[in-house]
Amino acid sequence: MSFFKKLKDRMFRSSDKIGEGLEALVEEAPAPMAEAEKPGLIGRMFGVKPDEPRRELDDAMLESLEDVLVQADLGVETAVRVTANIAEGRFGKRISSRELREALAAEVARIMGPVARPMPLYPQKPQVVLVVGVNGSGKTTTIGKLASQFRAAGKKVVIAAGDTFRAAAVDQLKVWGDRAGVPVLTAPEGSDPASLAFDALTKARAEGADLLMIDTAGRLQNRADLMEELAKIVRVIRKVDPTAPHNTLLVLDATTGQNAVTQVEIFRKIADVSGLVMTKLDGTAKGGVLVALADKFGLPIHAIGLGEQIDDLAPFDPEDFARALVGIDG
Repeated sequence: MSFFKKLKDRMFRSSDKIGEGLEALVEEAPAPMAEAEKPGLIGRMFGVKPDEPRRELDDAMLESLEDVLVQADLGVETAVRVTANIAEGRFGKRISSRELREALAAEVARIMGPVARPMPLYPQKPQVVLVVGVNGSGKTTTIGKLASQFRAAGKKVVIAAGDTFRAAAVDQLKVWGDRAGVPVLTAPEGSDPASLAFDALTKARAEGADLLMIDTAGRLQNRADLMEELAKIVRVIRKVDPTAPHNTLLVLDATTGQNAVTQVEIFRKIADVSGLVMTKLDGTAKGGVLVALADKFGLPIHAIGLGEQIDDLAPFDPEDFARALVGIDG
């Protein structure tokens, strides 16, 4: 099964808020505006379906469209901007739900296009990848999947289990390390994460590793402590390599909806975030927040995740995502 098919089949299986909302927008128009109409010769040439309900794109419809997009977690600012762009050149014209979906998909793809970039690989050995995010965001699983994919691409990878205060996170990384054939460096529970990061970088350098991926804690209830912990990790690894970390990935959980915006704001202050990974897009109707993140922050989106399997993490494709978001097949 292709990743797009998984995305389409599983992304919004709980509720296709946008797709259902767009259908309802056209159907709720007062008669005769939403009545099916027979297309003329030009309409038939351009694929207009004869029984397709259509509605005039007026102020009331645009206001309802904004509501649909806000409910799908695009956020107010992005919803207003997207709606205005869709209205341009279409205002006052009769439009079907299919045409509305296509216009919305095109607008979402336009917003997402500039941020769809794979995680950059650099000539430094080892390239240090610091992975941050709140506990439960899928951070540990993402590290395991990325490590496995990099190893499959011929890279020598080392993982440092830097969330030393959560034994479950360390154990989970060990499982992924065994599955991927990647060594996982650990320290006793409660140890200094910066000390572990220093030892891991020293070892990775000595062994000629291509990549060192460092897991970190995500305890946002005390931001000052977390900020100092991450700052200390950076200070310590820079004693070994002044240019590290080379990537700082923020892992976000799609099911948190607009909370993801707040998390980006917090972690950009705590750490120099260089790119995003969005997990848990399966079974949620809140993936629209990814559009809001792209529109607001412009940070690269390196990958999206749909589940627990190795191949359930893939590079972010803006057109596939846009089509899945609005419910367009193929």
